Amino acid sequence: MGVPAFFRWLSRKYPSIIVNCVEEKPKECNGVKIPVDASKPNPNDVEFDNLYLDMNGIIHPCTHPEDKPAPKNEDEMMVAIFEYIDRLFNIVRPRRLLYMAIDGVAPRAKMNQQRSRRFRASKEGMEAAVEKQRVREEILAKGGFLPPEEIKERFDSNCITPGTEFMDNLAKCLRYYIADRLNNDPGWKNLTVILSDASAPGEGEHKIMDYIRRQRAQPNHDPNTHHCLCGADADLIMLGLATHEPNFTIIREEFKPNKPKPCGLCNQFGHEVKDCEGLPREKKGKHDELADSLPCAEGEFIFLRLNVLREYLERELTMASLPFTFDVERSIDDWVFMCFFVGNDFLPHLPSLEIREGAIDRLVNIYKNVVHKTGGYLTESGYVNLQRVQMIMLAVGEVEDSIFKKRKDDEVKCFYCSISPNTSFTSDGSPSPIGGIKRKAEDSDSEPEPEDNVRLWEAGWKQRYYKNKFDVDAADEKFRRKVVQSYVEGLCWVLRYYYQGCASWKWYYPFHYAPFASDFEGIADMPSDFEKGTKPFKPLEQLMGVFPAASGNFLPPSWRKLMSDPDSSIIDFYPEDFAIDLNGKKYAWQGVALLPFVDERRLRAALEEVYPDLTPEETKRNSLGGDVLFVGKHHPLHDFILELYQTGSTEPVDVPPELCHGIQGKFSLDEEAVLPDRQGNIIKSLNCMLLSSSINFKDPQFAEDYIFKAVMLPGARKPAPVLKPSDWEKSSNGRQWKPQLGFNRDRRPVHLDQAAFRTLGHVMPRGSGAGVYGNPAPPPATYQGNLYRPLLRGQAQIPKLMSSKFLQIDYLTC
Repeated sequence: MGVPAFFRWLSRKYPSIIVNCVEEKPKECNGVKIPVDASKPNPNDVEFDNLYLDMNGIIHPCTHPEDKPAPKNEDEMMVAIFEYIDRLFNIVRPRRLLYMAIDGVAPRAKMNQQRSRRFRASKEGMEAAVEKQRVREEILAKGGFLPPEEIKERFDSNCITPGTEFMDNLAKCLRYYIADRLNNDPGWKNLTVILSDASAPGEGEHKIMDYIRRQRAQPNHDPNTHHCLCGADADLIMLGLATHEPNFTIIREEFKPNKPKPCGLCNQFGHEVKDCEGLPREKKGKHDELADSLPCAEGEFIFLRLNVLREYLERELTMASLPFTFDVERSIDDWVFMCFFVGNDFLPHLPSLEIREGAIDRLVNIYKNVVHKTGGYLTESGYVNLQRVQMIMLAVGEVEDSIFKKRKDDEVKCFYCSISPNTSFTSDGSPSPIGGIKRKAEDSDSEPEPEDNVRLWEAGWKQRYYKNKFDVDAADEKFRRKVVQSYVEGLCWVLRYYYQGCASWKWYYPFHYAPFASDFEGIADMPSDFEKGTKPFKPLEQLMGVFPAASGNFLPPSWRKLMSDPDSSIIDFYPEDFAIDLNGKKYAWQGVALLPFVDERRLRAALEEVYPDLTPEETKRNSLGGDVLFVGKHHPLHDFILELYQTGSTEPVDVPPELCHGIQGKFSLDEEAVLPDRQGNIIKSLNCMLLSSSINFKDPQFAEDYIFKAVMLPGARKPAPVLKPSDWEKSSNGRQWKPQLGFNRDRRPVHLDQAAFRTLGHVMPRGSGAGVYGNPAPPPATYQGNLYRPLLRGQAQIPKLMSSKFLQIDYLTC
């Protein structure tokens, strides 16, 4: 589903779920840098046990940010990632576990979306580079001023994919980072850290969920653990609800649309490349001392309290006079399932269901009206009752025609009006009829919008849809049945993925478009089982499945040739250009990329011929890995792990749960372990001894047909209710909703008087032009009994990360 659209709808309908984060910043006084001490109580009036980082949501904005100049090289990218993690850690302050999960090889169902994104990113990047060069030449020809063109290779964000050298280097850097923080940061002192890098298969957020599911099934699990998950994807909200853990919070950057972006030519704000005039940059400050400062403030973080969302949903979903016992947990699971119909990463949304048109509210209302006839809930622990789902879908199908006509009417009404500061919104987040949003001609791209040949608002829409989108006649019942069956399989697969894990690594939806809700007749008898024992792709195989030929430089030469050689048996997988169907949308990024689906059988057959060409290093990058657990020298597990290495244990050993807050699983020795007496290549050039230790970690294993129960565990205590009667009436209709600060509703805001401001003026440096990528993390010797020493002039504060083959760190300390 569209992240901005869903989050906008959710935050407007359930505003009290949002809490602004209280963030303590590092201080500097007379040249002495005082880092945040995360071992102190959390200023947000809450204590978290576990922090989970969906790392790809950190890696992308740190390597190719949209609202500030990009890092100059890979070194700065790594430092930016470190800084971002530090900032999150200081806000959340987990006391037991930090789990860092990078996307590994994804299920085939997700690879189709990844393929679309990467082909688009490559195409848009090349088009942008050509446009940038054209405008540069025009400006210089007219005598305009532009800063010297940097001689650097364009950063291809497609390298943020498992199997590339970049991801391999990132994993090494993160190992260093974890070991350094465990040694030197008091907030990390007793923490258990798990790193699941890109070699471990699975999407980052789903590796996190798999860990939580498996730990919940253990007798030592604390059912009142307070979880905090960082990430901006909308599906994290669904995943958090699916755990049925009573204390689950999501932290994310506050979504602010239309954030200013620097021009790609002159690096000034206020215009895009196509509008650049090559004007000299104005001085910032009397002596241009603020030249490196950014005009926009650092992004703020917010908490999304899922316990409060559960309160809202319990009130909204409670139904009287049911023919079966009402269970709020099952109702929430049904709500999560219904949200899949408006879009997810694995299936296109149904044509009649758009978030901005109140699709989720419509589904909930139909659900509450029909559930009296269904005789029970739609789902149970991730399994779907198709007979009951059919009743919901056919009820939606009955109003599809009116939905399409209203959509067209609304577009016509909005054509003569534009959004204004006084625009009000309905409860579903869409603009009210008065003062809505118009598709202004001047806001359109230079090319005219293509004609809509489907015309869903006119009679015969189903016939035209199937003819235009699938190139078949709507009367072809057998084909329509095939599309519906594939979509139903997808719904079952997605729900299973959220609640039980990956049901099949091979399954995927083989069409670009969805059927209509009115086509869901007779789905009750459709099979919903999946092939057992399937395995994920290997990393380089996935690269071949999702990369365009333009990103072939990340692959071995003979593999790369398969993407560009006209005689390649799979050359049709890599079109140089492809169509984008706007499918009723306005912008290309909202459209459907019409790429051919990869035939796994043909791909594997082609790769058999080039597998012998892999070097030992490439073979290693192409292997599937696992998770690594780290602890510092003060952690109860530290001596236990060192003893395993000293005895040279060759068999997996049970994790002693009493030494690490109930965590269970298996340990096995790590060839690249971080140990006090075996620093390895990763940190061999450190000027300090790292006293932490690491070891391979594997979650508890279960039979393939084991079912994780989607219930609140015995002993779990629901948090005290947060919502008051007045909260049920609050929404953003016609007025600005302001979230509270921190978790304490009665917190009194602190105001500085004039004397305090005068004091700040004396002790705080004015106009200090800190670089964009200055490292807030202290050097290793900085934390010494909470005593802080100033850095000598010219001392390095940031790690210098060298080539992708090895990691060299220079930390100069006095």
